Amino acid sequence: TKLINMRKLFLFSLFISNIFIFSQEQKTEMNTESTSVIYKKAEFPGGDTAFRKELFKMINAYIDIKTYAVNGVFTFSFDVQPDGKIKNLDVNPKVKNSELFIDDMLFCMRKVKTNWIPATKDGMPVTSNYTIKINFITDHTEHE
Repeated sequence: TKLINMRKLFLFSLFISNIFIFSQEQKTEMNTESTSVIYKKAEFPGGDTAFRKELFKMINAYIDIKTYAVNGVFTFSFDVQPDGKIKNLDVNPKVKNSELFIDDMLFCMRKVKTNWIPATKDGMPVTSNYTIKINFITDHTEHE
């Protein structure tokens, strides 16, 4: 009878632990479904090509690009705010007078009159990071 009681206790504890494991799995699945997120990335009306075109107009109008040692492909990384405005610009690789160059490029980006369409999370505008590459050639800028 002691062996039978041990088996019953073992089977009962196995049964209880399976119920616990099964109930944990169900909660996880339910939580996953209830916290699904729909995310849409930021975009410029007309796409990257339209943004480059507008940015090049502003660079040519406001900046003497010869002031900086820029030649080649540069990566512009910035935040698009929920209102569609650009902030926190970073440019790589770094060049002579990088801080002034970044300030001038941010100035030109802000001169672009068209706002970005911000990223959205579950239908609400959110701040997001955006990266774009721009090719600078000695005397002028050229988009890729």
